Amino acid sequence: MQADPFTRLPSRVRGARLLSAGEQTALQHDHQRRLEALARLCAAAEGVGFGTNPDDDLVLAEEDGLSLLAGADAVWAELDAALAGFRGCLPLVPLSLFGFPEDSDDPFGEGSPQLRRIGSGVEASAFQSEDGSIYKFFLPREGGRIGGSFDFVPGSEEVAWLAEASLGSYQALFEKLQLILALGGMPTEVVGVTPEGVLVVKQTWGERLPEDTDTSTMLPAGLIPIPSRFLRAQRDHPRICFFEGQAWFVADLHAKNLVRATDQSLRVIDLLAAPLPVHRFAAEPLLAQWLERVKIDPTAGLLPAVEDADL
Repeated sequence: MQADPFTRLPSRVRGARLLSAGEQTALQHDHQRRLEALARLCAAAEGVGFGTNPDDDLVLAEEDGLSLLAGADAVWAELDAALAGFRGCLPLVPLSLFGFPEDSDDPFGEGSPQLRRIGSGVEASAFQSEDGSIYKFFLPREGGRIGGSFDFVPGSEEVAWLAEASLGSYQALFEKLQLILALGGMPTEVVGVTPEGVLVVKQTWGERLPEDTDTSTMLPAGLIPIPSRFLRAQRDHPRICFFEGQAWFVADLHAKNLVRATDQSLRVIDLLAAPLPVHRFAAEPLLAQWLERVKIDPTAGLLPAVEDADL
């Protein structure tokens, strides 16, 4: 691994270079370790009565803030150790490292002499460095939220459930980055988080698609269309997938969220996702049974197959 030019921390991503299979596995392991460290931190925080929803206070906590309490008793010592472990997976990095002005109300608007702005969206602003790498800065939002997710609410006679876009959390954002990689998307690593709560992500560069490109036939393997009577969302190309035994709802795979890599493959660079609350679907047996079938066979139909002898 080389050093990131801004943070001097180890980095696997550089320009348009795609990763080897081993590097890809190691990067996914990094995402998993971060989520595990956050889960340990949340459990330790609950042990001393800290709130964990939203999770911004925990994600932005500084290690020295707990050092005096660590010797008080075992639960505080566990929280201190959990925070140290998490900070090893998500360092605090100032925006000034990336050339943005300090003490500015709009640092991304003012820009950086070391980064070229290439776009902005609801969740993040994207910049390109001299070596071609893409840096995304995910902005914290109201109420300690960041990124996006979905809420699942009961529907009507026509559809069992609706997926409504909602504000996310740091955990949800880490999970999304892991899912992008699992779907064969562009290598994406987490650089760190600023004291203000901006999550900094680094991604391999790819060639953009024309904005009017129909991506419905270009989606990654492993994404399964959803019968409209089961679940709907007012988003582009809603699908489900399974990752490590968990069912996920995935959407927003439009032309802006796919790019062409140097090997000419199409790669996801962003999406909107949330774990499906399968336990809430128990009252809809057709939906629950369909999910069980497509977990084994992604081509399974709306209704279970019937053997000829049973007809």
